[in-house]
Amino acid sequence: MSPTGTTVIGAVFNLNHPAHVVHWHFFQMSVSNVVVIGLMLLVFALAIALPFPGSTRRRGGGS
Repeated sequence: MSPTGTTVIGAVFNLNHPAHVVHWHFFQMSVSNVVVIGLMLLVFALAIALPFPGSTRRRGGGS
């Protein structure tokens, strides 16, 4: 990859600023990490709540 290509990719995200953090008493974490953890918890809850595909066939007990 040419240096010009990396300059263009680097220009998409401006990382030259202080990080945004969630601060609550002793707890301090970046906003992006809080979002990722929240999405992981949501996917986990959906995996527990939603039935497995084909579970209605197995519950029928027959063919």
